[in-house]
Amino acid sequence: MELPTWPYEGSPFHRGERLAQQRAGKREQMEGVGRRVVRGEMLEQHRLFFAQLPFMLAGARTDDGGVWATMLAGTPGFAHALDPLQLRIDALPLPGDPLDGALRDGAELGLLGIELPTRRRNRLNGVIARRDAAGFTVQVRQSFGNCPRYIQQRELLPVHVPSEDAGVAQPQVLDRLDHEAIALVRRADTLFIASHHSDPEAPHSGGADVSHRGGKPGFVRVDGDDTLVMPDFNGNAYFNTIGNLVASPRAGLLFVDWETGTLLHVAVRAEIVWEGPEVQAYAGAERLVRMRVEQVIRRPGVLPLRGRLVSMSPVLAQTGEWPGNGSANRAANRAANGSAPAAITTDHPLITR
Repeated sequence: MELPTWPYEGSPFHRGERLAQQRAGKREQMEGVGRRVVRGEMLEQHRLFFAQLPFMLAGARTDDGGVWATMLAGTPGFAHALDPLQLRIDALPLPGDPLDGALRDGAELGLLGIELPTRRRNRLNGVIARRDAAGFTVQVRQSFGNCPRYIQQRELLPVHVPSEDAGVAQPQVLDRLDHEAIALVRRADTLFIASHHSDPEAPHSGGADVSHRGGKPGFVRVDGDDTLVMPDFNGNAYFNTIGNLVASPRAGLLFVDWETGTLLHVAVRAEIVWEGPEVQAYAGAERLVRMRVEQVIRRPGVLPLRGRLVSMSPVLAQTGEWPGNGSANRAANRAANGSAPAAITTDHPLITR
């Protein structure tokens, strides 16, 4: 059976993505690849994949122009395809989530389904066609898969999260990184980044996007309390995130504390460092993303899942170690050989209203 391909006359990549591909010497190659693998509908295997996930990542722009990433969770099946062109999400952001209120009819939305135990991931970008009290339905614009590189393998376990009435910790809003946030970033081996760029002349190639980034613990460098530096390793060369940042520099990071269920949202303004001594010193990086922190939201213990590290991505052997991340790497190795977090229960609510 012949698989669907890109259904539109214009490129599947917007201007920023094309500029980034051109700078990397991949423009002509990626145009042909993109027309084959970026689709305007979900393949059957993607529809089945989304329905088996306990969480999905979402990225969108808020009314003030900021871009944020968040995580929505539920019993597998909470995300399910109505047909090849529509994905239903039976979950909504909780109050205190930076995207609470932004996910409404007509909003451009990026979604990422990622299965940590198997390192599978698939992307879907589109527009919210309808929101109701239980969730929302997304009309597909772009649907495509990603390779398993840089994904750390984790075993996920559900836990009970107290309701607001039971005294769950309230979100903490900061204008810069505090010591607790810096510590989480420095030990993180995974983050998710949301970005956004709309092109009125080619709406199907733009919109919101959310992507995964992984590395050895310490791969995100902390320069003081207001600047983060992230390497951009060799990838699929679509340049979805980098291309969005070339065109629109605002982005949202999400760091997950898999032991406590705390989500750390960081709104940033980014610039690309394409070359030079700083890039060369960051072993394995092809370029860097320097990000100025604009706002931080910490949501303690809100995620109804906990993750036990099973193994680091084997691809990370191609990346180096940098000043300050050696001890974090040793801690990750110890965690990979340890046991699952204690006090795990199987009773947990959806992250919904």
